[in-house]
Amino acid sequence: MDRQQMRKKKKKKRRIKFIVFPLILILLGTVGFGSYLTYKLANASSKAQETLSRGGKSELRLNEVDPGKDNFSVLIAGIDDSKHRKGEKGFAGNRTDALILATFNRDKKSVKMVSIPRDSYVTIPGRINKDKITHAHAFGGMDLTVDTVEHLFNIPVDYYVRVNFDAFLQIVDTLGGVDVDVQKKIVEQDSKDRPRAITIEPGQQRLNAEEALAYARTRHADSDIMRGDRQKQIVEGIIKESTQIKSIPKYGKLIENVGDNMSTNFTFGNMLALLKYAKSVGDVESLKLEGTDARINNIYYYSLNELSVQNVSAQLKEHLAYDGSGTQDSGTGTGTDSSSTDSTTDSTSEANNGN
Repeated sequence: MDRQQMRKKKKKKRRIKFIVFPLILILLGTVGFGSYLTYKLANASSKAQETLSRGGKSELRLNEVDPGKDNFSVLIAGIDDSKHRKGEKGFAGNRTDALILATFNRDKKSVKMVSIPRDSYVTIPGRINKDKITHAHAFGGMDLTVDTVEHLFNIPVDYYVRVNFDAFLQIVDTLGGVDVDVQKKIVEQDSKDRPRAITIEPGQQRLNAEEALAYARTRHADSDIMRGDRQKQIVEGIIKESTQIKSIPKYGKLIENVGDNMSTNFTFGNMLALLKYAKSVGDVESLKLEGTDARINNIYYYSLNELSVQNVSAQLKEHLAYDGSGTQDSGTGTGTDSSSTDSTTDSTSEANNGN
């Protein structure tokens, strides 16, 4: 081999090193970041772990479902646990400000989602009188909330995720805001309940954390159904923003924030199984519950249209490929409450306070 060939060979080796070394560094960095996120997720899931009293499976299932192998459902509950609302009006706990039921289909890798208006007039298992669905959590936590939703749609609720307003604020803040097409002017209190502190004008815009919370929680702009639509808008905005490449470096902080303000019966393994739906989260099919405003004993409720409930139930069952054959009981739930006779008194107290 002559000297010229030797020089060419050395130059080629240098070029290979110049290309390969950065790739190795990027790969090591990616693996390291992946390991870091895995550690964060495992730690967060451990802190957030909270099983339901029923155990690992719904009473409408013969067997426990595995998100990695089966169709499954998830109930997402947003809780307002600000200090002045704890134990408000004699409630043992906090009410849900948002309830969203989502179903996941294994084969289609698809997601369907329905928002349940907080003032929906429903049967709460174990209580004498029908009441607002938002009160189920106040009376019996996630156990009774899950029972109530199962009773409403007659389908199993396999998993739940409960987050508070702090988690919501921190998620949106970490992402740097969310893009939303605001349909009408919103004037609402902020997270510290200062009246008329937030004003949002109509139009496509980027909302910061406080604005996004006000947009999702306002009940005075129009109807409870529209409020549910706004909540779904925010959820979809968060999903879209979090799937952007620029958001990847923020995942560690996002996981940490959520872990500190969340409870769920998902295990770490369950959470990893959700990754296969990552491509579907931006294309969620939204279902809508129809109904009308109603006043019963001078208390405001949202009276659900029974045909609409049946229609949503049928679509969710089809998406889950659930035909009721796994039913072990009547599906009325097991939640009970020793203060059931106080339901009317509680509701009347709420009505007198304009809620």
